Amino acid sequence: MNPTEIYQQFITDISHTTWYEYVAVFTGIASVWYSRKENILVYPTGLINTIIYVYLSFKGGLLGEASVNIYYTVMSFYGWMLWTKKDQQQHLVVKITSASAKEWLQHLAFFTCFYAAIYFALTYLKKDFAPGAIPWADAFASATAFTGMWLMTKKKVESWYWWIATDLASIPLYFVKHYVFTSVYYLVLLILAIAGLFEWLKRKSTR
Repeated sequence: MNPTEIYQQFITDISHTTWYEYVAVFTGIASVWYSRKENILVYPTGLINTIIYVYLSFKGGLLGEASVNIYYTVMSFYGWMLWTKKDQQQHLVVKITSASAKEWLQHLAFFTCFYAAIYFALTYLKKDFAPGAIPWADAFASATAFTGMWLMTKKKVESWYWWIATDLASIPLYFVKHYVFTSVYYLVLLILAIAGLFEWLKRKSTR
């Protein structure tokens, strides 16, 4: 697509954006902002975002995106519990840390398993149930998101690397699926994720 065609698609698709997609986008941005600040509000705002996107994904036949947002919803409750858990001295149990080499291997294995499962599932379902799926791209965006969310609940610095990968994949992915406002949303999330990475590295070094 040339720049003119991209602009025309953007204008056409943005006019079809629903009010609840706007709500989802703005609560999603708020959630990432709060996660950067290590603020527990990351989870209630995130839940509004993910529940709306579950609906939008099923409505648009985007099964890969639906699975990611269902996972986000479940993990948000889990993360909310972990981030508020305190020890006997009333100190928060989960603190920002970096992964060891062994944990990195676990993260890569986690990503690989989800990538393979989502890729083969979408390849099988594409013909009859998910015509809008792009298996290799959807699987990458989904598997990186699954990994990033898992690590964020544990306050691992590396979660931001996975979020950056998710955002980079999702910007063009949602654009070609005519969710251009969501595509712009992921561009904003990319900027916030980079800022979040530096913020968490700074917070980790001061503890």
